[in-house]
Amino acid sequence: MNGYQEFIEKVLQESSDIARNSFGKTSSISIKDGDNNQILTETDLAIGKLIVGQIKESFPTHNIIDEEAGVIVNNSEFTWVVDPVDGTSNFANSMPLYGIMVGLLQQDSPIAGGIVLPAFNELYVAEKGKGAYCNGAKIQATKEQNLLKVLVAYGIDGHQEDPNITYDETKILSEIVLNIRNLRSSNSAFDAAMVARGNYGGSLNRTSKIWDNVAQQIVLEEAGCTYTDFFGNKIDYSNPVSKANDNFTFCAAPPALHAALQKIIHKQ
Repeated sequence: MNGYQEFIEKVLQESSDIARNSFGKTSSISIKDGDNNQILTETDLAIGKLIVGQIKESFPTHNIIDEEAGVIVNNSEFTWVVDPVDGTSNFANSMPLYGIMVGLLQQDSPIAGGIVLPAFNELYVAEKGKGAYCNGAKIQATKEQNLLKVLVAYGIDGHQEDPNITYDETKILSEIVLNIRNLRSSNSAFDAAMVARGNYGGSLNRTSKIWDNVAQQIVLEEAGCTYTDFFGNKIDYSNPVSKANDNFTFCAAPPALHAALQKIIHKQ
């Protein structure tokens, strides 16, 4: 028994306590690298320090990618990928739609991961081939196959450095909105959790990082979803420690809904 799931549950529960205790009390907010979309609070740093410290203690030979701490390279086939607060803008503005994510890659494949939503006391975990669970109960993505009958989440960041990126993206978003029941957007791990438990029919994003993807990918796949990049290709996690600065995209939904979303995307 490798104990990955038990370890993930433990660190996420402890991290959740930190987040709940500091929620609504954020005193220090900074913008990262001049990007208005990326902010940092003292809670991100505290949670990152806790998780990275526990990984080093329990799996000292593994690589680690943490959104705030950076990359620790141990030339291992295993790489932990940590997002201390996913949805920091929400958290910093005292909105409960945020989460904490920890995922594990073996070479280029997600094999374990978890998401905790501190404001809702919900802990989602999955290991490859073992299913996805919320607070110990097995969960499943929706079986609905008609896009017009489901809610779909789409996280979008503005690209002030090149407005045409945003203009082009919203054209595709418009087509998606016209083909679903309604659009939702917390732009955080909350959206992934809602897809995993069947409340939403899909989640998409074209501006994310490796730590936004690994944990939610394994949870969503084990809940019955197809998880690809925005355009339907397999996500490339090869040599993950070199990809901390790369942009990632994703499209996650149960197979029939994923196919319908891809049809819309490739029609544009």
